[in-house]
Amino acid sequence: MTLDGVIVADFSRILAGPICTQTLADLGADVVKVERPDGGDDTRGWGPSYFATANRGKRSVTLDLKDAGDVELARELIRRADVVVESFRPGVMERLGLSPALNPRAAWCSITAFGDADLPGYDLLLQAVSGLMHVTGFPDGPPVKVGAALVDVVCGLHAAIGILAKLKAGEGGRFEVTLMDSALVSLVNQASAYLNEGREPSRMGNQHPSIAPYEVFGDLAIACGNDQMFRRLTITIDRPELADDPRYATNEARVENRASLTDAVSAALADGTDWAERLNSNGVPAGKVNSISEAFEQAQRLGLEPVWEADGVRMVRSPLRGLANKTTRPPALGEHDDEIRSWLRPPSPGGSASGA
Repeated sequence: MTLDGVIVADFSRILAGPICTQTLADLGADVVKVERPDGGDDTRGWGPSYFATANRGKRSVTLDLKDAGDVELARELIRRADVVVESFRPGVMERLGLSPALNPRAAWCSITAFGDADLPGYDLLLQAVSGLMHVTGFPDGPPVKVGAALVDVVCGLHAAIGILAKLKAGEGGRFEVTLMDSALVSLVNQASAYLNEGREPSRMGNQHPSIAPYEVFGDLAIACGNDQMFRRLTITIDRPELADDPRYATNEARVENRASLTDAVSAALADGTDWAERLNSNGVPAGKVNSISEAFEQAQRLGLEPVWEADGVRMVRSPLRGLANKTTRPPALGEHDDEIRSWLRPPSPGGSASGA
């Protein structure tokens, strides 16, 4: 596999860092997850499934970083690693004597909330302070968070990209990925509208600020990204005259006259027809708003085989098809203590260290 033989020392916890290191594990890296003895990763206490979402394919070792002997084992792990990932608050690793100086050849990724600002950060907080929550929800309702921990996921994936770039270049050294940067970059067109047009985006529910129709009608999502798609939509719903109406002939005009267009399309869709299939068959992107169970069922029907299972643990398949292979279940806390501690301890005089 792509990262066979790459050793990753994973000092991260919760979600962003573990998403990063799980991605590396999916690509074949040997990820050694360092956990505290008294409970391990925080997410082990967040319900039976949360930890499983970001920790498959890893080995777990418990190290007490307040214990001098365990700190020395942590140092040895860093010395042997090709990659180090940590998500402590700024300065904590250095105070423990765990710094990039131990292994200049290792790609060292520090994941923080706000960079050098010594502030804690969770996904909910970052969605709030980054502006993401400000543009999520309906105009007449309160700001709401995205239904999954989007900032953590984006941060973890950017961290993995940076590590892969370091490995490709064959260079070590520290780089940083912050939750705040990751949240801001997740704003994409909304951020660009502010930066380049001076426009403060606001909540629009399921509508798009610069494309129409691109929204949800009842429980049907329709996404017309260009004029040709819109014309096919009007033909399919038996309203071809809408495409020739000057109010709707171009995307710019449709955005300007969004309210009346939404009313017209809603009325045409209200006859109870199963529109998703008809629209898709005519080249119009459309789909039902699925529940989670329905989403997995649809992915299975489409032949995507979206679930991996290992030792009774069901996991969402890696999207890196053709690169990532099915892997092992998430480890129990300290499951690999004996083998990893034995590997990290220096050999006794006249002896040799065992491999892991």
